[in-house]
Amino acid sequence: MYKFSNLIKKRHDLIPGGAHTYSKGDDQFPANAPKVILRGKGAYVWGNDGKKYLDWCMGLRSVSLGHCYSVINKAVASQMQDGTNFGRPHISEFQLADLLIKTLPNAQMVKFAKNGSTVTTAAVKLARAYTGRKYAAFCKDHPFFSYDDWFIGTTVCDSGVPEEIKNLSFAFKYNDIKSLAVLFKKYPRQIACVIMEVVTTASPKNNFLKKVQALCKKNGAVFIVDEMITGFRWGIKGAQDYYGLKPDLSTYGKGIANGYSVAVLAGRRDIMNLGGLYHKRPRVFLISTTHGAETTGLAAAIAAIGEMKKKHVTDHFWKTGRALKDGLEKLIKKHDLQKYVEVLGFAPNLSMSFKESNGNASPVLRTIFLQEVAKRNILFQGYFAISYSHQRQEINKTLKAFDQVMIIYKKVLESGNFEKYLLGPALKPVFRKYN
Repeated sequence: MYKFSNLIKKRHDLIPGGAHTYSKGDDQFPANAPKVILRGKGAYVWGNDGKKYLDWCMGLRSVSLGHCYSVINKAVASQMQDGTNFGRPHISEFQLADLLIKTLPNAQMVKFAKNGSTVTTAAVKLARAYTGRKYAAFCKDHPFFSYDDWFIGTTVCDSGVPEEIKNLSFAFKYNDIKSLAVLFKKYPRQIACVIMEVVTTASPKNNFLKKVQALCKKNGAVFIVDEMITGFRWGIKGAQDYYGLKPDLSTYGKGIANGYSVAVLAGRRDIMNLGGLYHKRPRVFLISTTHGAETTGLAAAIAAIGEMKKKHVTDHFWKTGRALKDGLEKLIKKHDLQKYVEVLGFAPNLSMSFKESNGNASPVLRTIFLQEVAKRNILFQGYFAISYSHQRQEINKTLKAFDQVMIIYKKVLESGNFEKYLLGPALKPVFRKYN
């Protein structure tokens, strides 16, 4: 154990939840996973237990090139020599803005922030100001949009959110256009915006995405696309380009700056400019933050986008993901686990589900699988955040370990007494009413 052991032991006394993102909390990992990460390099991290782990979490999908990636380090180090924050805009703000507008489809203006919740909430706020309406519709099949009241108040984690605010947001279902049409019919000319991810694990069916876009246009609602995960992962231009969409506003974050804190709100000039200085409509106080344009993050983003283009990194995501998915599905078939284990999603953003014989998701079985993976020095949370540093040897290492895990996993299933195999508490959902 490293000298940080005392700090690690009292982490929950120092920080509510013991981490600054609930997804990194102790209740989201098996008991034998490292409690703390000390450093990372490429596709690997070193934990407080002194072990080196192959990392499939990659900063909740934010590290797209690799930990401690040299091109990013050099860009950030260079910028540090010139300062990080000033009383007037730094030139890098305009450099990155120009690069993004030239790179991203449907982006005429951009605004920077430090996290995804800030920009999604800003998008909803802009839509309300632009339309003069108060209601927001969101896709409930997509797990997270913001920690702010307009969204988190619709989950079971609604403590502290007034009922009046909860009632301003409505949910619809992915691939169910009628569920959205019903909302527009029930609240005619009252819905300010529709916000959704383009795609998660399910494929859009029956031209669903274009129908959502058309409904928004017909009803005068702002169409907002959340590309936190798909942006710079499905392709440099994101999933909206892949499916031929033209959203009014888009949000980006994970993957744009290789783990550095940069989130982006992008969209139509006439909507975005409501947060500007030169118009005659009521002024929108839009993302005014001291650290939103901190220069080292912007330098990292500029360097990361350049590297992604130069190395065709998004092609690597697809190629690596396909190889990983093919290998995993062969292992599942080899061990006759098709009923219990499934690989979900698309190549750049794969995940796995763990089910009981009745088809229901099992947190106990999921925990057992993840703890067996952790025993083999792989940090895995149920999804694969592929980076450019994940090469063929990392795929081979993963498949070899998962082959071994599935042998044990099948024995667990045959025993019928799952709990006895747990090394600690079973994982819990992030969204829950009580601890």
